[in-house]
Amino acid sequence: MWGIIIAAVSGALMSIQGVFNSEVTKQTSVWLAASFVQITAFVVCVAAWFITGRDGTVGSLWQVSPRYMLLGGAIGAFITYTVILSINAIGPARSAMFIVSVQMLVSYLIELFGLFGVDKQPFEWRKCIGVAVIIAGIVTFKWK
Repeated sequence: MWGIIIAAVSGALMSIQGVFNSEVTKQTSVWLAASFVQITAFVVCVAAWFITGRDGTVGSLWQVSPRYMLLGGAIGAFITYTVILSINAIGPARSAMFIVSVQMLVSYLIELFGLFGVDKQPFEWRKCIGVAVIIAGIVTFKWK
């Protein structure tokens, strides 16, 4: 249950952040807004790391294997950029629907094929039906 609550908070925060970032972009520029988001996120994370007892060391980052796992921050910059562009182009609700739908599909494929060190999961028709229901929801939402 705790995981569901945290996921709900995360989803709400992502939607709010996307709208905020989109507005900052309208008043500045997309890369300036994305940079500000990443810099402020860095400051908050470093502060939280100090406050919570500095679990782990900076040097341990260089021990991460495989090395491509360290690309999460760079990917995060492009996530920020694409969310901003998407909200500006199609609005917050449609943007969130497409983002979450593709996120679920890609996450399922990662599990199905056991990519990036994730435990491989067997194919299940009910999950495919779930994706179809999501697509039907998008079509219904977009229908005029």
